[in-house]
Amino acid sequence: MKIEKLKTICVVGAGNMGHQIALCGALAGYQVTCTDISQDMLNKAEAFARSYLPERVAKGKLTQEQADTAFTNLRFTPSLEEAAGAADFVIEAAVEKINIKRKLFADLDRIAPPHAILATNSSYIVSSQIADVTTRPDKICNMHFFNPALVMKLVEVVQGPHTSEETAQVTMDLCAKLGKTAVLLKKEIYGFLVNRILSALAQEALFLADMGIATPAEIDLAVTNALGHPMGPFRLMDLTGIDLSYYSAMERYQSTRNPKDKPSPLVVEKFTKGEWGKKTKKGYYTYE
Repeated sequence: MKIEKLKTICVVGAGNMGHQIALCGALAGYQVTCTDISQDMLNKAEAFARSYLPERVAKGKLTQEQADTAFTNLRFTPSLEEAAGAADFVIEAAVEKINIKRKLFADLDRIAPPHAILATNSSYIVSSQIADVTTRPDKICNMHFFNPALVMKLVEVVQGPHTSEETAQVTMDLCAKLGKTAVLLKKEIYGFLVNRILSALAQEALFLADMGIATPAEIDLAVTNALGHPMGPFRLMDLTGIDLSYYSAMERYQSTRNPKDKPSPLVVEKFTKGEWGKKTKKGYYTYE
């Protein structure tokens, strides 16, 4: 498949990443259907689009015609069959749990047209852990957007040993059509590029907080003021979701059985309390 033939996109997952990825596609002129098992999440995703697009018009970032066209391009449905049945490209943005992703990709392989590329937005689970449940391993890859997807330009495309050159190229081309800057990883590696660097920083920051050497707020102040980062590691974890940090660490630990890969005690405490960051109004910081 060539990028010129790609017309329809299915986004699986209407959460923090999924609904923004779907809107990116709609703004780029693609027919996008966003699906989720939760009708509440779909309602919130549609409400976000209804508020975001007029705001962009008011700020002069979009014309009214562009906003209207984008909203017309966007559909929401709880039916995976309806969303993926005619899709040329599928982007899965579900929870970071390998068993859920494997079940989803088996279903997508059955539902989506044979030519469709099936990409996972996973930031840690490489597509070789998923591709074997499909009959099209050559059309499976990672397409990792960064949060918030409407703002962040970078996308990491990861070409696993099963991924064809054509699939990697079409995915890179799609990133360009979406207005993104893509980097291609020719080999799979845990955490890809950016998250390997960020996780090293976060791991050390969590160690310092767990040891009582400094508070999360003080560590963030040090990182932003001395290193020039736009936000510290704890503020970033609040943004991306402490639940994601917990699930990613648990997936890693279950794979390696190395105690060092277990979630930090502070992450476990926050996860258990349901204090997952901005999405729950409280994490390392409180949000009104």
